[in-house]
Amino acid sequence: MSIIKHPEQRVGVFIDTQNVYHSAKNIYHARANFGNILKDSVAGRRLIRARAYSVTTESGEEKGFFEALAKVGIEMRTKDLQIFYGGAKKADWDVGLAVDAITAAPKLDTVILVTGDGDFVPLVEYLQTHGGCQVEVVSFGRSTSGKLKEATDDFLDLDADPRRYLLGFRGVRRGGPRSGRTEETSDEERESPGVE
Repeated sequence: MSIIKHPEQRVGVFIDTQNVYHSAKNIYHARANFGNILKDSVAGRRLIRARAYSVTTESGEEKGFFEALAKVGIEMRTKDLQIFYGGAKKADWDVGLAVDAITAAPKLDTVILVTGDGDFVPLVEYLQTHGGCQVEVVSFGRSTSGKLKEATDDFLDLDADPRRYLLGFRGVRRGGPRSGRTEETSDEERESPGVE
């Protein structure tokens, strides 16, 4: 794909935290490095807003994660995890993320969606047609909707460099080893603030 990227381009990044977290966990048994994901998504352009969408639990165990995201410049939007009679749980931010992206679009040249969820195809198409924005998607390619990849103007596949985009990655992904040896986690990865 041929797209325009220049330093003065105004960029907004909208992160489907649950989608990226579960993709990293299920494919690689690791945690996403949101700091590096944000840096490479923006690619030297002018970041206007980076916002992540997540749920809070009664235990509050996610507090450290939210603080780590704030350290790398990601603003959090949260809502309580809904637990229904019978134990069913719901934690969905799709509509909130879409509304925020549409609302921000007039102030942006590029909208970056960090998700692999195909439910966002109509949002991509709307932003391209009515928002006048270039739309890019960033996600783990193995768990990204094919229709979402087709709809976007550019796709950054996090599978291309798992050591850069994962914390706790040991060179093995679901389905077998990536190479003949297992790689150790570096001190830098352990200390990076963009975890989970």
